[in-house]
Amino acid sequence: MRHIDEFSRPEEYISPFDAHFRRLIRSHLEESVMPVRRRFDEDWKEHRLIEPAFDRLMAGLGIQRALFPVEYGGWGLARSDYVFRMGYMLCEELGRADTGMAVAVAVTFWPLLTILVEPYVNERLIAEFAPMFCNADHAVFAANAMTEPQGGSDIENLGLLGGRTIRTTARLEGDRWVINGHKLWPTNSGGVAKLFGVPCTTKPGSSDPADFAFIFVPADTPGVTQGGPYEKAGMAADKNGDIWFEDVRVPSWYRAHGPGRDAEAFYQLIPFGQVMSCAFLTGAMMNLYERLVEFVNTHTFAGRPLKEHDAVAAVIGRIAGDIDICRILGHEAAMIGDRRNKPYGRPLASEQVVGRVRNIKDFISDTAIRCFETAMDVLGAYGADRQWDIEKHWRDIKIVQLWMGGKQLCQMEAARYFFDCETL
Repeated sequence: MRHIDEFSRPEEYISPFDAHFRRLIRSHLEESVMPVRRRFDEDWKEHRLIEPAFDRLMAGLGIQRALFPVEYGGWGLARSDYVFRMGYMLCEELGRADTGMAVAVAVTFWPLLTILVEPYVNERLIAEFAPMFCNADHAVFAANAMTEPQGGSDIENLGLLGGRTIRTTARLEGDRWVINGHKLWPTNSGGVAKLFGVPCTTKPGSSDPADFAFIFVPADTPGVTQGGPYEKAGMAADKNGDIWFEDVRVPSWYRAHGPGRDAEAFYQLIPFGQVMSCAFLTGAMMNLYERLVEFVNTHTFAGRPLKEHDAVAAVIGRIAGDIDICRILGHEAAMIGDRRNKPYGRPLASEQVVGRVRNIKDFISDTAIRCFETAMDVLGAYGADRQWDIEKHWRDIKIVQLWMGGKQLCQMEAARYFFDCETL
């Protein structure tokens, strides 16, 4: 039987840390997560099974410390030239085990990138928040409190809207920001996150980047209220709910950078989210391959293994080819993100990077969903059987396709860059 590591990836792109880190993470997930992941769906609300799994992964292995500088007890990976590629590797392995866990871990890093990665570093905020993650003996989560009920993906559509639809407001009173607003669906909401990164406007209706503010808010700040988690089709390990901010007051220096710079730092989060979404998908696809290999070797038709029939072989061969192509593309997207490396060098906060990476994510999303649907057809009635894990991944990855603006925003931003669209 071929191994999942035989699927292609550009070897010259791989981090020197990759082989050791991948073995460590994979071994942990195979022992602690994959044997119990089918029970996660029923644990979506209480996380009695999921929470200890996060504790072992994020605190026990130290994943939640990864981005912070060594002087604060972290691993210093945010200062590496391989931060996107190492993130891709981690998210791919997590996606193979459970994409809900993968997104919860990745989104903990997401808002912190606005203060940890050059050229947007805020040493004062790093010193403020590093102990929360580096000194804990349990999993600590952050959330990018972005989506609003009325606007969907409008906030991340900075290229067109420039933040003018944001209704969460921030006004400066003395040395305090006063925040009011309502956020919906952020990963690690629903009572999970200890720290929020909150996109706000200092001037409602403005599309001026100077009026976009990205402000950190600890979850226990007076005036912050979190609703319970919503039950979804999948992604049980990722809680999503409502967050209300009512006259929430935080120090003025909790703003990530200031007028103009906040918008730039926030816009670079879009490529990161899309690249890691690609990793979630290729990880799930590799596990699809593993389960499919087992099925077509152990189930027969007319006395022969399923794989030995032309009709089945053609279908599963196409699935393997699609996984191979998607994995190459995913690593290419990660390389684009690590902009300090040749041959790329464009700022993350640019339409070129956003358009190209969204294009790749849209292609991989469509391909992954098609592969899982096709595999379910090959398995027949077993395709819907939870024992084979195909239907679990299928439900989860559809949600990966939908977030961050879904197909539509991916297509619009790709068109905006490649065709110089002016009104999309």
